[in-house]
Amino acid sequence: MLDDRAKLLLKTLVERYIADGQPVGSRTLSRANGIELSPATVRNVMADLEELGLIVSPHTSAGRIPTARGYRLFVDTMLTINREDLHAPPLAPEQPQKVITNAASLLSNLSHFVGVVMSPRRGSVFRHIEFLRLSDKRVLVIIVSPDGDVQNRVIFADADIAQSQLIEASNYLNTHFVGMAIEEVRQRLQQDVEKLRSEIAALMQAAVQFSSEAINSNEDGVVISGERNLLSVSDFSSDMGQLRRAFKVFEQKAQLVRLLDMSNQAEGVRIYIGGESQIVPFEELSVVSANYEVDGQVVGTLGVIGPTRMPYDRMIQIVDITAKLVSNALSHK
Repeated sequence: MLDDRAKLLLKTLVERYIADGQPVGSRTLSRANGIELSPATVRNVMADLEELGLIVSPHTSAGRIPTARGYRLFVDTMLTINREDLHAPPLAPEQPQKVITNAASLLSNLSHFVGVVMSPRRGSVFRHIEFLRLSDKRVLVIIVSPDGDVQNRVIFADADIAQSQLIEASNYLNTHFVGMAIEEVRQRLQQDVEKLRSEIAALMQAAVQFSSEAINSNEDGVVISGERNLLSVSDFSSDMGQLRRAFKVFEQKAQLVRLLDMSNQAEGVRIYIGGESQIVPFEELSVVSANYEVDGQVVGTLGVIGPTRMPYDRMIQIVDITAKLVSNALSHK
């Protein structure tokens, strides 16, 4: 447990390092506003903070910089949000993918780091489904999603099915299952299998599987904007190894989808510092994320990825405002 003096020194050190990007020495801290301590006293407190793993001394400097643990303590207990006027233009109500792309660009432009937005996850299976017989055992499935997107797929049945039977199957699904969550449809179908002819039941189950994949699929699952912004961040530009590791994260979009999926379970703005997420396991990167909604239901997550030395108070505001803008644009499409 830190006393008030240690908390003040840590807070001042983190804020100074975020602002300047240079290791902070005891003499600099002793001269900071609000700190009435001698350099010797400051050195003793800094030694205690270093022993606790909150700050560290780079081998090239006598000053100290925060560790991921130090940033975490700062964000959780010392961060003050000074609300500032952010020029965040509203996002026009357009097709969902266009809104998502614009939101990623907005996050990147406002933060000067990397903006990431997970494409909306839709909870309904379909708005309408239709089966068309193509030939023996070949059936075309036409799925209309809640957003009006149309997906087609050919399904191979175990036996030849007449068009009249296909009409019966589509009518059954459209009558009983439109708008239900995927898992609920699967469970209900399992219960109804005994009531249905085996070939029709198998066809319906294949169609539900296809509709799940079609409606919830996105090209990449996540839209990324502003990766090149990291080239101008001194923390990365001076170390090409760190920069390459960072860019590798953005290439492996599945990792980001898992991270944003994990963030989807939390309310409000969430912050991952250093390797805390285990999905972006780099000491040099932090993630600030928040959920966005459509008509009051959480459907996705967005955020900013940048160096651990980021102005967290500003990033929290940027992410929070953008999440509200996306929610508004998608809810009023």
